[in-house]
This record gives sequence, structure tokens and C-alpha cells, in this order.
Amino acid sequence: MKTSYKTIASLVLAVSAAPALANWSVNVGAITVAPQDSSSHLNVVETVAGLPANSTELSVNNNTQLGITIDYQLNKNWTIELIAATPFSHDIQVKGSAINGLPIGSSKHLPPTLLAQYHFDLGDSRFDPFIGLGLNYTTFFQEEVSGELVSTLQALDVTDANDKVELKLKDSVGLAMQAGVNIKLADNWSAHLMLSKMDIETEGRVQVNGTTIQSVDVTIDPYVWMIGARYSF
Repeated sequence: MKTSYKTIASLVLAVSAAPALANWSVNVGAITVAPQDSSSHLNVVETVAGLPANSTELSVNNNTQLGITIDYQLNKNWTIELIAATPFSHDIQVKGSAINGLPIGSSKHLPPTLLAQYHFDLGDSRFDPFIGLGLNYTTFFQEEVSGELVSTLQALDVTDANDKVELKLKDSVGLAMQAGVNIKLADNWSAHLMLSKMDIETEGRVQVNGTTIQSVDVTIDPYVWMIGARYSF
């Protein structure tokens, strides 16, 4: 009898949870961050290296990771989406002047983003286009300076072999905009295509023995696109 009660209770819980679960969808696929970068000038580096004033900036390369986004449907038109991914890794280089391409270092970051999506009703259940607006929080970690930067600073007599050179990046909060479409392939499966524009700004600091010797404001503002598979519960 106890077994029967347990079975009945399990069925009741499953049935009661089904409507709530039906509001959830998961998208998994390749997600790319493509910075549209710009920065303030490396004025200290320019002075020490004898370069023309305002001739240098920083650039940040693209990176692709595994993207996982989770959707909760509030009603026919409105959905809340959380964008997540495995950590992105970016190389940072000098752009411009005689030291163009000099590696500064690298950093990893996670940009969790929460958006409100509006889904358009086109009268065709196979196509589900949407736009979204929300907030992005980007946290940087595992910042590392390049060996080339350390060697260059030593060659310019800014540092010596006993000095500790570090790279620090501030976290960022900004707006995010989005557009995309879900294309239904089967009962629970769809293709998921998404393009976002994110407002990411940070301050980069090169430090020697804990003291900042060069500070740069960096605007990353990447396009973020994702191509993946969608499963709706």
C-alpha cells in the first residue's frame, strides 16, 4: 500500500509540474564574442618609448565558446532569457605606431546577460522571431601579462627582472540588445539563431609591484552571435 501511495504521489507531482516545465526552453550551441573595440591612448608607453602622442590604442580579439541560454515564457509574447557560456578568453594587443601588435596580455571573462524578449506572432508556428533588451554583467578574471610586454618594459628600463608586472581589468555593467529567431524542426526541437549587441566597458591597468604605471579606458562593445539547438519542455 505504501508503494501505491508513493506511486500516486509521484504521478501527482509530475502532472502538477508539467505546465510549469512547459514554459522552459534551453538553447545550446556555439556563441561568439566579437569586440568592436576602442580605447584611450597609451600615453605613458608613448612617452617612455618615444612614440608620437595619441598613436596607440588597445585591441581585443574574437573568441567562440559553448553557449547555454535558458528561456522562461511568461505568455505568448513575452519571455525572460538568461545568456550564459563557458569562459571566453581574449588576447589584448597594442594597435598603432611602431609597436603595433605588441601583446599586452590575456584575460578570461564571463558575461551573464538577462533579457526581456518580445516574440512576434507571424501566424506561422514554425517561425518565432524576437527582439530583446536587458542588462549585461561582465566579470574579468585570470588576467595575465605577456612575456613580450615584460621584456619590452625591461628593455626600456621601466622595470627589472625582480619586478612583478600584472594586468588588472575592472568588471562592467551595461545594456544589451538582441534580435533572433527560433525555427521549429520537430515537436520539441528548434534551431536557435541570435545576435546581440552588448555595452561592455572596462579600465585596464598595468601594475608594477602593485603600483599602476599605465591606465587605459577600453570600450569592448561586442557583437555576440549564437547558432544552436533549442529544446522546449
